[in-house]
Amino acid sequence: MKVILCGYHWAGCEALIKLLEKNHDVFVYTHETPNHIPSLSDLCIKNKIPFSFENISNSTIPFVPDIICSIYYKFIIKKNIIEACNRNIFNVHPSLLPKYRGCGSITWAIINNETSFGFTYHYIDEGCDTGNIIYQKELPIRSWDTQLSLYYRAMFESMNYFYDAFDKVILGDLGTRQIGEASYYPRKTPYEGLIDETWNNDFVERFIRAMYYPPMAPAKFKGLDIFTFQDYLSAVDKFDLARI
Repeated sequence: MKVILCGYHWAGCEALIKLLEKNHDVFVYTHETPNHIPSLSDLCIKNKIPFSFENISNSTIPFVPDIICSIYYKFIIKKNIIEACNRNIFNVHPSLLPKYRGCGSITWAIINNETSFGFTYHYIDEGCDTGNIIYQKELPIRSWDTQLSLYYRAMFESMNYFYDAFDKVILGDLGTRQIGEASYYPRKTPYEGLIDETWNNDFVERFIRAMYYPPMAPAKFKGLDIFTFQDYLSAVDKFDLARI
């Protein structure tokens, strides 16, 4: 089967391995990768899989695909590509759609004090995370979860169901329409990453965990890097003393 994988990060690498295990003919679109992120392009080179850093488009696709899999791909996939594969195109999103559409789902789920989240395999359509649901699974948010741990928990678990979604698409399952109140969070650092001293301690503690994804910048308070709630309390004491 001819498959295009639009992928990135750990989950993109895992999806490629799953596709190769079933001997699909795969072409990969991915992104250049900093050294702290698992590299899908390096994995392609190792396995002699053709790939491109270009945005997927009709002018660059190497063949008419039977299916397109989007796994943490950062570019918007346009209508002409959706139609090129007869709409056999799906994505995995780290939330229980229609809640938390967009790129800020995990961060805002922690900030908003959600007790559960999950992942959704869904068809890609012309909207942002609006396509029919193929498969969903709910997972708990633990009181100690950070953005980092929640991302990997969602992706690790979602990849266990990759072929559940893949096979449904190939078999023509149309999925189910998204039902319920929708919310959207864009790719933007919440509150510019800055802790407001008027926030209550519970909100501050959640915000610190939501911002934790090294080596990206942690939360900041008065110019200081804040990695833990104890860091925040120490900073508050420091600046209180400075005012005496």
